[in-house]
Amino acid sequence: MKFSAFAFLLTATTAAAFAPAKTFSRQSALSATVETPPKTTKAPVFDEVCDTTGVTLTRFMAEVAMLNPEISELTTLFGAIDTSCKAIANLVKRSQLPSSETLGLEGEVNIQGEDQKKLDVITNDLLKRALRFTGKLGVLASEEEDEPVDLVGGASSDAKEVIFEETEKYVVVFDPLDGSSNVDAGIPTGTIIGIYEHDENCVIEGGDDADAVAQCLANTLQAGTNLVASAYCLYSSSTFFVLTLGNGVYMFTLDEQIGEFVLAKPNLMIPESSSIISFNEANIERWDEPMKNTVNAWREGTGNSGQRYSSRYIGSMVGDVHRTLLYGGVFGYPADTKNKTGKLRLLYEGAPMSFIMEQAGGLSTTGTERVMEITPDHVHQRVPIVMGSKNDFQEVMDAYAAA
Repeated sequence: MKFSAFAFLLTATTAAAFAPAKTFSRQSALSATVETPPKTTKAPVFDEVCDTTGVTLTRFMAEVAMLNPEISELTTLFGAIDTSCKAIANLVKRSQLPSSETLGLEGEVNIQGEDQKKLDVITNDLLKRALRFTGKLGVLASEEEDEPVDLVGGASSDAKEVIFEETEKYVVVFDPLDGSSNVDAGIPTGTIIGIYEHDENCVIEGGDDADAVAQCLANTLQAGTNLVASAYCLYSSSTFFVLTLGNGVYMFTLDEQIGEFVLAKPNLMIPESSSIISFNEANIERWDEPMKNTVNAWREGTGNSGQRYSSRYIGSMVGDVHRTLLYGGVFGYPADTKNKTGKLRLLYEGAPMSFIMEQAGGLSTTGTERVMEITPDHVHQRVPIVMGSKNDFQEVMDAYAAA
């Protein structure tokens, strides 16, 4: 995506909720076993009737709140995200109409030097307002802002006062329209959301403490291991809402007749093996040798499986990862000689999508380290990312381990 990431600090009553009985072991790219700490929420368990009749996202989150009252704030938060995704889906669908004014460039450049598209700006404002009007205290840190701004002041106020409370909070980051450059061609796009735990050390004694304010902003820069929830919306043949609360992945599909996201695939798991790769192979000659050799082996049928892999690449991270979750395989945007630190943003693209991939039974690394364990140095830090099916991914890990 070419636009903005937002970090919202939202009040919550406590971060200590019920922990699930199981823990998750993941393999890093160095073939070392990484014990993932148990998450602080547990997903609700639905009976067969609920699964077959179609549980709505609203009902799902109500069940989460009932099972985990300490995190009931998530219900309000996901309610705003739910509504935003429906609104963005309609904007994307109507963008091709002659009367639409949402296509083309806005005529401005964001803080990273990228041209803004009109839909980038619209979806940015839409999500910003949706989270602001949840009624929760919030602070915004954006690609478009040099410093955080107050979200709870009056709409007409020009002041950029930063407000924090000495209470527990969530940090929400998102990419409003991933793959927005594809909208004009009718190619799938999506929204990526990550919800982090608030750092308990972020306490401000006085409102004018600039150093403390800066430290609290820095606390939005957390490793993916601190995520309490991740989600993405995919705008395609249907509108999908896929989320994890740290104990499995749940896929909802928008039923436009009733206007609700309905549970379609509970406990979604990625196939352990596949024969599909999803890379921008035009860059293959600029990749490092382990990545180049592994992909070439897959293309030629000389990899571990002995099969020739098919190539499926959309160019929109949400679309490519969604397909990879359903059909298996490996998706990646490796570093190359042009983009030496990778292309995808860690905080609001790489970490949230890696959380979903791992919870679905897949793996995600930079090639040399687990994406979820990297703490960003700044909001828009880029990293190389390779993720996918466990058995296929083992070949990537072996190649880097041998290098």
